[in-house]
Amino acid sequence: MTLFEQSGTWRPVDRAAQQVQTLSFEMPEGVTAFRVGLEFDRSGGGVLDLGCDGPHGWVGWSGGERSSVVISEEWSTPGYLPTAVSAAEWHVVVGLHEVPAAGVDYRVVVSRATAADVAAERRAQPAAPPVPERPPGRDLPAVDGMRWLAADFHAHTLHSDGALSIDELAALAVSRGLDVLAVTDHNTTSHHAHLAQVGERYGITLVPGQEVTTDRGHANAFGDIGFVDFRRPGRQWQRDVAERGGILSVNHPLGGDSCWRMELDQPTAVAEIWHSSWHALPVLRNWGGPLAWWLSWGKDTVPIGGSDFHREGSDALPGSPTTWVLCEGQDVLGGVAAGRTAVGVDPQGPVLLRVGDELMALGADGALLSTFEEGRRRIVGDRVVLPAAAGPWWLEDDHRCVLALCL
Repeated sequence: MTLFEQSGTWRPVDRAAQQVQTLSFEMPEGVTAFRVGLEFDRSGGGVLDLGCDGPHGWVGWSGGERSSVVISEEWSTPGYLPTAVSAAEWHVVVGLHEVPAAGVDYRVVVSRATAADVAAERRAQPAAPPVPERPPGRDLPAVDGMRWLAADFHAHTLHSDGALSIDELAALAVSRGLDVLAVTDHNTTSHHAHLAQVGERYGITLVPGQEVTTDRGHANAFGDIGFVDFRRPGRQWQRDVAERGGILSVNHPLGGDSCWRMELDQPTAVAEIWHSSWHALPVLRNWGGPLAWWLSWGKDTVPIGGSDFHREGSDALPGSPTTWVLCEGQDVLGGVAAGRTAVGVDPQGPVLLRVGDELMALGADGALLSTFEEGRRRIVGDRVVLPAAAGPWWLEDDHRCVLALCL
């Protein structure tokens, strides 16, 4: 049974006027589950994103990854919250990600779904893999009873445009030697409810996150703080996250068409200084752009790193780069907020840590210790302690490729 249908052509003028379009419809009485379908002509380069807003708030987002989703109180397609269906006004949200000059033809259909439809969709989800063996941990110095945990602050699952379930991603992260992984699916919080249980099963801390995603920049909002509305200005993201006790971090600020182009009340205190794209190509390995951005954004900005993992074979693996966080217990976000971070190329690569007024370089024999001031110092030995003023500091090779960094 069709509940709503609309078709037409989105044109560049529509995208220029409103990049996120809202199609409203009335849900009739008696519906307990429904399916939203989005069809569009992909042949000319058009890309449309799909989401849903309900009478009681945001339901979810699948971007351009899915053409059909199911929503019910019992279960919804990953990316969408299980939501009671009530007779009220609902909204199909369509993002006009790419609209060619000739336009893109589309068709949106909302139809009633049965309990059998919901059950079939649920059964089709991947099974949880076994718990993998964890590699040996690094011998990093404890500081005032705190210990360093290996983290990755940017990764995706089936709840947005990732290829793996939360269980599969957790297993992969453990096999890579990570202690912590932030799951940061795009414009949704549907994954948050599952993280604690999955993390306990696999022996890894899964941090609730969401990548607030627009065509003018992306930012990760960390913490179980509710949905941060990507349709609002960046200043509002910043205020909402602060009021709710979370952390906002600008993502891949120099990342091509997703680079940061939004105004904020003030620079974020935390930023993804090291995104996996920094070392994605040989030509980028000694690219100074991220360091230059760090200097201009603020030298006291707390650095974190993210693999931005989506699927094996097309992205860096979890932990590339690795963010080391000095934590009290498992309070990873507390360690980040306090600025106790260091970033390295991977879990087993060189590490540069700040311990009080000293720097400790581990596994970095032959690397050059550098800062924004003139001069570099050669590291001799696998475990070297040096006095140091406030940073940033980084280790680089003779070709100026960054290997590790810290404040």
